[in-house]
Amino acid sequence: MAERSTAAVDVADNSGDEPLTAKAEQATADGVAQTRERETAAEEDVAENDEPTGHGASSPPELHSGHKLARRYRLEECVTRLDGFSSWRAVDEKLRRAVGVHLLPADHPRARSVLAAARSSALLGDPRFVQVLDAVEENDLVYVVHEWLPDATELTALLAASPLEAHDAYQLVNQVSQAMAAAHREGLAHLRLTPGAVLRTSTGQYRIRGLAVNAALRGISSETPQRADTEAIGALLYASLTQRWPYEDDAYGLSGLPKDIGLIAPDQVRAGVHRGLSELAMRALVNDGATASRQDPPCTTPEELVKAIGEMPRIRPPEPVFTAPPEYQRTTYQQGTYGRPAGPGATQPVAAPLPPLQSRTGKALKWTVSALLIAALGLGSWQLADALMDRENSSDPGTTHTNGGDGDKGQPKPAKPIQIKSGQELVLKGDPQAPSDVPKTFDNDSSTLWRTKTFREGPRLAPFKPGVGIVYDLGSEHEVSEASVALLYGGDRTTVSLYATDSLAPSTGVDSMEKIGTATTSGTTAKIKAKKPVKSRYVLLWMTEVPNSGRDGYIGAGYKQAIKDVQLKG
Repeated sequence: MAERSTAAVDVADNSGDEPLTAKAEQATADGVAQTRERETAAEEDVAENDEPTGHGASSPPELHSGHKLARRYRLEECVTRLDGFSSWRAVDEKLRRAVGVHLLPADHPRARSVLAAARSSALLGDPRFVQVLDAVEENDLVYVVHEWLPDATELTALLAASPLEAHDAYQLVNQVSQAMAAAHREGLAHLRLTPGAVLRTSTGQYRIRGLAVNAALRGISSETPQRADTEAIGALLYASLTQRWPYEDDAYGLSGLPKDIGLIAPDQVRAGVHRGLSELAMRALVNDGATASRQDPPCTTPEELVKAIGEMPRIRPPEPVFTAPPEYQRTTYQQGTYGRPAGPGATQPVAAPLPPLQSRTGKALKWTVSALLIAALGLGSWQLADALMDRENSSDPGTTHTNGGDGDKGQPKPAKPIQIKSGQELVLKGDPQAPSDVPKTFDNDSSTLWRTKTFREGPRLAPFKPGVGIVYDLGSEHEVSEASVALLYGGDRTTVSLYATDSLAPSTGVDSMEKIGTATTSGTTAKIKAKKPVKSRYVLLWMTEVPNSGRDGYIGAGYKQAIKDVQLKG
């Protein structure tokens, strides 16, 4: 079967028929996905000695823990063995990190489709998806290496405990819909978007694994891939709100709906479900007609689902619950019963306060303190009278005043430029922007610049990147009161903040740094002014929002910004 790298879902089915191309334009056709797969979690966990289910499929490779691929990837644990392929947790000994590996024989009917899907998925490079790191055919084996996220939790495990709160469910459907819309714009589909394919990281970001590859491994295809993925997102939202799978069969550790009643809205399955999210789930699931609750049009593509989410009122996170501290309890030692148990019903004696000092020493101490207070008051009165007399003398008509340096003490001193000695990019997540160009931001040459990468979503960079920026070394401590940042691109909008930090490689997060000031602009100059000067040797210039700009030479269109010059004053 010929390899087709431009269509990540062109996979061979078990019968060996010609694969179906999953182009983004096909999702506009009417009807539903012809081959939507509804496998249960139990079907995925096939025993190692089971027979392959696919017609003509090759046997899975006989590998074991400790086997190395390409003298680099050491297999640790087999997590899935199904239909002629196996999936492993492995270790990349070169980079010393955990990875995931899919393995299948090179003569497997779907080997070429898996390679094509993996390579197409790797070209997307979207951080919202678990990234494909390698796709190789070697020694009669085909293997695909992908990221392994040890700190992430499957949606399956989250739903096993309880349904998601409304804000968490909103974040799930919003992030997954935006990610799948971006994938379909590049001609990629998932076709197996299940609770096991969605992971939530420790920072609350949702990531999707198995884009195109999971479907290729199982031979899944669809004539309407956008509609199939949109319905899958609706099923994820439905399950998150109700802890039930929106079909009659049980799946992924969730109970299905009662038989013979059809699909009912989530707010009819469980009390307290957010009404807007319930209707959104129905618009995605019943995407071949209007919903019963409202006459809103169905969502047949992830792009339409993103638009529908944008029209909803934003769901805010729940307010933190304040727990009052327990009442203060006096210890037995303070109550005077240390070392002897109190009898039942006995009241504890309360020690009487000590009487004031009545001895000669006490009386002398009181008189000494009183004398000191009287002396202090007398000295203060004398200084006040002396100051008033000086003021009267200075207002004498015969006195000539000069504009000396002391006459300007009441006026604020003008801010002076602060020279930047060096700088270094701060990278909190993902790849750096342009580390070698950092000196161009303080070389007093407006023709040179430091440029960010181009982002697909914006203006706000979070949650894909908390921000981008540069830490500057001023050589010694200075009181920093203002900054002027010359930018390359105008438009809505650029937000830049200035923080005081402890080194070129800060030991704390941005939220823990002392903020000097923030500026938001739609122009090409951002001016930051502090309420009061902050003393520091190192300062961080941190951008969290960048504008959308068109193509600039070899730099493509998207959300981006560039810094031409930075001037600090204090």
